[in-house]
Amino acid sequence: MSIGAYSVRTPVISWLVVVIMVAGGIFGFQKMGKLEDPAFTIKMAKIITQYPGASAQEVHDEVTYHLEDAIQKLPQLKRLKMSVSRPGLSDITIEFKDEYGAADLPNVFDELRRKITDVRPKLPPGAQAPIVIDDFGDVYGVYLMLTGEGYTWRDLYDVADDVKRQLVLVKGVRKVSIDGEQQEVVYLDMSRARLAELGIDPAAIASVLGSQNSVVDAGNARVGDDYLRIKPTGEFDSVQEIGDVLISSQDRSLVRLRDIATITRAYEAVPVKLYYHNGQPALSVGISMAQGENVVEVGKRLNARISELQTLIPVGMSLEAVYDQPAEVEKSVGGFIISVAQAVAIVIAVLLVFMGLRSGLIIGSVLLITVAGTLLLMYLFGIELQRISLGALVIALGMLVDNAIVVAEGMQVRMQSGMKALEAATEAVGKTLWALLGGTAIGILAFSAIGLSPDNTGEFAGSLFYVILISLSLSWITAVSTTPLLCALLLKPGGPEQDLDPYAGAVFRGYRRVVALAVDYRKVTLALVVGLFVLGVIGFGQVKSGFFPASSTPLFFVDVYEPEGSDIRKTRDDTLALAAYLREQPGVVQTTTVVGGAHQRFTLVYDAREPTPAYSQIIVRTDDPDQVHSLQVLISEKLRTEAPWIDPIVKSLRIGPGRDAKIEARFSGPDATVLRQLSEQAEKIMRNDYEAVDIRNDWRSPVKLVTPVFNEQVGRQLGISREDLGDAMKFAFDGMPAGSYRDGNRVLPLKMRATESERVDVDAMRDVQIWSAVLGKTVPASSVISGYRTDWENALLRGRNRIQTIIASCNPKGELATPLFERIRPQIENIELPPGYSLSWGGEYEDNANAQQGLGRSLPVGILLMILTSIVLFGKLRQPLIIWLTVPLAVVGISAGLLATNGAFDFMSMLGALSLIGLLIKNAIVLIEEIDQQIAEGNDPYNAILDSAVSRARPVVLAAGTTILGLIPLLSDVFFTNMSVTIMAGLGFASVLTLTVVPTLYALFFNIKKEQSH
Repeated sequence: MSIGAYSVRTPVISWLVVVIMVAGGIFGFQKMGKLEDPAFTIKMAKIITQYPGASAQEVHDEVTYHLEDAIQKLPQLKRLKMSVSRPGLSDITIEFKDEYGAADLPNVFDELRRKITDVRPKLPPGAQAPIVIDDFGDVYGVYLMLTGEGYTWRDLYDVADDVKRQLVLVKGVRKVSIDGEQQEVVYLDMSRARLAELGIDPAAIASVLGSQNSVVDAGNARVGDDYLRIKPTGEFDSVQEIGDVLISSQDRSLVRLRDIATITRAYEAVPVKLYYHNGQPALSVGISMAQGENVVEVGKRLNARISELQTLIPVGMSLEAVYDQPAEVEKSVGGFIISVAQAVAIVIAVLLVFMGLRSGLIIGSVLLITVAGTLLLMYLFGIELQRISLGALVIALGMLVDNAIVVAEGMQVRMQSGMKALEAATEAVGKTLWALLGGTAIGILAFSAIGLSPDNTGEFAGSLFYVILISLSLSWITAVSTTPLLCALLLKPGGPEQDLDPYAGAVFRGYRRVVALAVDYRKVTLALVVGLFVLGVIGFGQVKSGFFPASSTPLFFVDVYEPEGSDIRKTRDDTLALAAYLREQPGVVQTTTVVGGAHQRFTLVYDAREPTPAYSQIIVRTDDPDQVHSLQVLISEKLRTEAPWIDPIVKSLRIGPGRDAKIEARFSGPDATVLRQLSEQAEKIMRNDYEAVDIRNDWRSPVKLVTPVFNEQVGRQLGISREDLGDAMKFAFDGMPAGSYRDGNRVLPLKMRATESERVDVDAMRDVQIWSAVLGKTVPASSVISGYRTDWENALLRGRNRIQTIIASCNPKGELATPLFERIRPQIENIELPPGYSLSWGGEYEDNANAQQGLGRSLPVGILLMILTSIVLFGKLRQPLIIWLTVPLAVVGISAGLLATNGAFDFMSMLGALSLIGLLIKNAIVLIEEIDQQIAEGNDPYNAILDSAVSRARPVVLAAGTTILGLIPLLSDVFFTNMSVTIMAGLGFASVLTLTVVPTLYALFFNIKKEQSH
């Protein structure tokens, strides 16, 4: 008994399956995780190592080199993505191999830490312990700013900390992070002249303060039956008590510290990182969600809890959202649900018009049941609802009805001729069962390259394959089981008096004549098709290419790069002025600024830059996404004309993987000077192109360096070392550490420094007093310094895979980088490279190549399986060959569609082109299978071709039509628009050609001619 007959004969079981799928789909939709973008694993880590006082070159040679050497031994390492050596800081970013997923990374991080621990003995004295940052990929989907006019940084932090302790308890919240806290410091401002007069060594003060406030273990004593802890007095209970410390002067008299120093509690004079929200000082509060959670529900719980916590937030403080992922997801998912509903309505309307009320209702019902079952299985397999999976559902909608149309069409024709429902189900399902299964399998395999691609872009779009796999598999199951059940219920059997020829209509007769003409004049037909194919290939060469589009979220970024070496306070002032200007523009809702580093990662594709005082970033939110471009142009022009010293990048929020610079020329080699020269040549070529903007290199400009020339001979005689000179200079300008002050859960550094009047003038460097232990007094710096000079040094050195690398980069004025890249590429590649130097391309070119390489590794497997499936299905070679010869015809429609809409063939378009392969093969299989069956039943071969083409015309046209029209709602989505055009135009053209080319090729390959019928 066939599946269709069993379904009709035992309706209780069939209806039970339907109820489970529908009820389970509703349940799964309510419970399944919902995200804005699909999660993909950021397989990276950072190693940060402080080496105070060292130059960038010293950091590179003495720290970065040894760490890279140890990291290179990791078997899981894909590449050393970037090493940055700055004065006093080594920052290494590493990337792990694609095959390691989220579950593998904790073990990988552990092994990385062991490698780093092993190399620590090789690091120089003064280098601090390397820090491995393994939460590089944490996404704080709810990104808040706490502001409070008139409140101190400490007030803000105390409130933020209280809120954090409450929010981390909300169900579904994984982590709450506060950033932007300002370090409190106790400053001891001392006059250098006064210290010299009293003969007091600043190092002695630091020693006394360090011991005075440390925790002392004085042991325990037995007193009777008690065992009591001993705790001597002397700890500081307040900052003022620090002034009571007694310091010994040169004449051995004791001086209280307050008599020689002004003691103040303040914030670090030179901040490390600052946040401002709408111009007011702020702290950022990032909230990340637990994996697999429905972020919309978590967002509701968070909003409810924040409302309850308003009593903790003092009047005048406010907690505002910069980015609210739950709200964005709710809007995104809601919009997509509308798109899905529209697509379903379109598909059902098409079916009702072309198949009649009853058949349309049957296939529409099967479609809804299949979608519900898909949602159930997505929930069970942990596939969240997000941009890609929802898009896959819309893409699949038209494909889901293909199988049901074929079965319903077969049963309708048979029942109209008087056949009983059970017999019609047996015959209709039995004749098409394996053809439909083979076609479905091939349709699934067409997407397999996405699911099997190990690249990040493959992982990002991977849920597309799994949703297609689930939905198409279910569509075959429901087609051969549920469709016969509903046909038996709703279709009325006909009788002898009814028209026995369902294809006697004018449209079918006209189509039959067209096919007959194409078959009779097969050489002309194939010549025309080949000509169209050649035109399609030529046209495809004119189609623009791209990678991933920008987001439609009304956000954009302004990255501000001051000249390297700038004071962070200069960066702050310029950035705040720029943010204030932006808030004056119509449509700007808010600005959120970070100075000295990057924002917390609030979306998965946020590209966090490494910290530097010369960098800041403004997030600008508008009330309409359409305003973003005009504001970007406005701010770029303002900065170009009014702040030419600023090197800005104005960019939109991305949807998928990518980077700030779409075009990157990477020069690698041993000598930093030569690398700079090569980069300058490339930058000059970029500047000569009118379309190039954002031209820069990632080493930035060299910075000035003050170099006191130490006279070692005199220093030895005076008992002063180079280290003594350095300590004296640090005391005179920045301040030198002198212990710490413990204040509850805070530890405040104590810093000794010269008074403000002595710090502000760099010319006072000559008068800096240096303590000589040999002489027992201070001597002026001019005694041991033979001269001063201003040098230049590299503020940072970058490496890639252990080779020094500089990147010259630019962006196009428009969205697409390929035209600009194709113009400047040959010019840059003609730059003469010295021996030992190399050029490689990064940016969009590399991202696209990596994505295609990832697909390329998995695509041959998918294609091979599709070919094998088609051969196994027919057990012959000529039929599969006919099928595969029709596949390239899709390029005609793809070229026409993208050129007509000015679209780009981007990564998502590539996925659309892959899906076309499955769609076209599936249509061709059904048609050829029918021809084979009619010939096997003894029909005349020529008439069998024409009859089969006519009988399969409606299923093929309806399958293509429902797919094409079902994609209409996606045309308005920037992420899916190019893919939709690719599928719609490609399938439309190719389906028309398939309905004529497949019969023609069949007649040609099997040498079937018209005269054989006579």
